[in-house]
Amino acid sequence: MCSIVGLQGNVNAEDIVKMLKVSKNRGPDSSGVYLDKIYENINLNEFDYDGTCQIAFGHNLLSIYDYDTRISKPQPVSNENLVLVFNGELYNFNTLKNFLSKVGVDAEITSDADALLYLIDFYAEKLDFLKAVQSAIRLIDGDYAFAVWDSQNLAIARDPLGVKPLFYSQNDEIKGFASTKQSLKEAGFTDILTLKPEHILYNWQDISPAQPVYEKVFEGDVAKIDKILRLSVVKRIEGLSEIGVIFSGGLDSSYLALLLKEISENIPLKIKLYAVGVEGSKDVEAAIYASKFLNLDLEIFEVTEDAVREALPSVVKAIGDDNLMKAGVGLTTYFATKMVARDGLKVAISGQGADELFGGYKRYVQSFIDGTLNYDLRVDMSKMYHVNLERDDACSMLNSVELRLPFLDKKLVELVLNIPDNKKIVSMHDDMRKSILRKLAFEEGLDYEIAYRPKKAAQYGTGIDKILRKKITKDTDISKYLE
Repeated sequence: MCSIVGLQGNVNAEDIVKMLKVSKNRGPDSSGVYLDKIYENINLNEFDYDGTCQIAFGHNLLSIYDYDTRISKPQPVSNENLVLVFNGELYNFNTLKNFLSKVGVDAEITSDADALLYLIDFYAEKLDFLKAVQSAIRLIDGDYAFAVWDSQNLAIARDPLGVKPLFYSQNDEIKGFASTKQSLKEAGFTDILTLKPEHILYNWQDISPAQPVYEKVFEGDVAKIDKILRLSVVKRIEGLSEIGVIFSGGLDSSYLALLLKEISENIPLKIKLYAVGVEGSKDVEAAIYASKFLNLDLEIFEVTEDAVREALPSVVKAIGDDNLMKAGVGLTTYFATKMVARDGLKVAISGQGADELFGGYKRYVQSFIDGTLNYDLRVDMSKMYHVNLERDDACSMLNSVELRLPFLDKKLVELVLNIPDNKKIVSMHDDMRKSILRKLAFEEGLDYEIAYRPKKAAQYGTGIDKILRKKITKDTDISKYLE
């Protein structure tokens, strides 16, 4: 996870530096800019560039990989006339690297950004630039946001489900993009838009995908869910020796923890669980029970009124919303990733997306009764990037921790959205919901109490919502944190 920024027009280098400074938490390990040429490993407080330029890129690096064959490389990266900034992970990095070698690309490719750059470059030799970018995107498997410039055209793109954030704006003088709204505000933009998942902003014109993930229709095979979910988890921990799990003790996080534990029997992988809640809260009690069942280390952040008051200003500002429900969930993510970061980890697994995919929310029972469950799940998946993913990303990156979301693997989402409704909710009296996922988890080895634990929203299960509503809002107008 990193931070990318860019400006096009009559660009002042000082603005790019400002944009990088306010998003430095997303990439504390290195900063770089492109201003007619690339400047790597710069000190943002000391960097000085005299003059203006037509286009500028900036990048803050969160370094995760440090191997002979794969590194987290300072950016921007370039090759002849191409310049690229990239945020995210390519889970098929090795496959892409092998493909490029077989088609005659002899460049040294040691990072995800390199792989994408040379993939676009390979197609650009035969196709126009937009088609080259589209062709490259069809081959990559990952969570990402990137921008690439070929000296004439600018393409900005976002992954199919919107796991990585990307915003853009323009005024009469200049156009810009960034991983955070705050970066764009720092450059003077006010009317800020979100680039939709799987869309390409090509020379500032929005190009939509031919068919979004959530619109694909085919006959889904229930028997494939377990295999694809396992592969999704494996891809997201490849190259890591340690991983954190945002843990509530419920179905989603416990199932992922169970799969991680099974994977760790074949590869060296240290797993630690991180739970959040007030003393004696439902989530804390469930997390303790599940961690003992799984025999995995658990760390608990004990939520107090003082802790909420201290964290709330940063969380509300980061998510750009003073809605109490969003703040409550955001605080849960913030406190959990604070523990992850304190342990020196930069990546954590989260169960986000399982409820929208498998029908976990209580309102879906009515959808089932009305015969609209499949439609409603698809609509919610199409909106999830804006409703949940940008919030969680913003809160985790306050602690410079990258969240990886196995339930939001593209192939898994396509498959599960095409599983019959009655496999997810079995009747109008189904209070548990997510039937197929609970059944799989139970068959895989979770005990009944964990697999069939009723869903409790994070803000309620942790006790954070009660603190916000009964204590904080009595004497604090949290909207002031948005100023």
